[in-house]
Amino acid sequence: MTDARETAMSSAAQPLPKGADAGPAPVPLLEPREGIPPVTATPEALAEVVAAFAAGRGPVAVDAERASGYRYGQRAYLVQLRREGAGTALVDPVGCPDLSALGEALQDTEWVLHAATQDLPCLRETGMRPTRLFDTELAGRLAGFARVGLGAMVENVLGRSLEKGHSAVDWSTRPLPEPWLRYAALDVELLVELRDALEEELDRQGKLGWAHQEFAAIAAAPPPAPRQDPWRRTSGMHKIRRRRQLAVVRELWNARDQVARRRDVSPGKVLTDAAIVEAALALPSGVPALAALPGYGHRMGRRQLEQWHAAIQRARALPESELPQPTLAPNGPPPPRAWADKDPVAAARLTAARAAVTARAEELDLPQENLLAPDTVRRLCWEPPAEPTAEGVARALRGYGAREWQIEQTAELLTTALAAIAQPG
Repeated sequence: MTDARETAMSSAAQPLPKGADAGPAPVPLLEPREGIPPVTATPEALAEVVAAFAAGRGPVAVDAERASGYRYGQRAYLVQLRREGAGTALVDPVGCPDLSALGEALQDTEWVLHAATQDLPCLRETGMRPTRLFDTELAGRLAGFARVGLGAMVENVLGRSLEKGHSAVDWSTRPLPEPWLRYAALDVELLVELRDALEEELDRQGKLGWAHQEFAAIAAAPPPAPRQDPWRRTSGMHKIRRRRQLAVVRELWNARDQVARRRDVSPGKVLTDAAIVEAALALPSGVPALAALPGYGHRMGRRQLEQWHAAIQRARALPESELPQPTLAPNGPPPPRAWADKDPVAAARLTAARAAVTARAEELDLPQENLLAPDTVRRLCWEPPAEPTAEGVARALRGYGAREWQIEQTAELLTTALAAIAQPG
């Protein structure tokens, strides 16, 4: 372990006092050790990469770059890998869309990712699915680091600094510029070293077993179910009050999504959320009135305006029975702000349970949401177990997907919190 890493790790859970010497400045990491590798974009080149990584040693660092904000969906446009004995590979999923052979070659290998849940969906689309992983971001959270972005972790743990300039570029660009490729290669350059240092720190804190449970849960988790009514996440929806206006948002959102999917561009580049909300509030009766609204100005062609106007007209023509409800039917407890009116005793249970979980999280020096998911706490308090014992609470937590280490840390204190609130007589 380097001196810089020792200094950072020893103070990971305790921020330095204001004005204190933070130690030596991080050393910039400017070039990959073996230089920038060529982009793998043909079946022949991919076969060579598969063979090299199958023959490599130890964990494999994996990262993926998407084109969020530029393209429709969240597909990978570059996959980066690094393994001892194999070096670094930059694989183009456009030229090589099926990476299942690479995934199979690494099936029994531990994958090291940073913020694994962000990259796993697009990696799955290419045929790459880990059976074991180590998430350096989650490891940093469990170890008590305040800043867990990759750049911050590399600086604080390894004493090195990474370039930060190309994270939000359009990775669907072809050919990819050399500075972008350098940035992509450097993202996996130190990932295994970071993993090793964090493993040491978690072991020192007695949290390594917890981390292993968390990583296993991520690797075993199925793909998330499609979101119900995704149009409800339109930015600015809080301004919408009437069901007819909600119908306009829904129709415009769906029409925009169809266009964006067909053109393979980000929906926001087709029509902004702000423009959708403006039309829903105004309910324009004709194309000229629509064109006068913000977001539908002179740059938009007549055909596009007619397309959006047709969506608005469809919403205006819907019978009352087909208009969307103001909110989705609840799947689980209502929003906590409504508990005091709906069930004051449940509200009191939630207050007590939250305070207990927060206090334990502070004792363990990790974020409250990593000790126990807030949704799990809410569900437990809204419908407490019939058996108000630690065993009953543990059984309920297990049913909500809590890991065993979380149950060990919270079942007793939650039992005490629930028991402290008197049930109605």
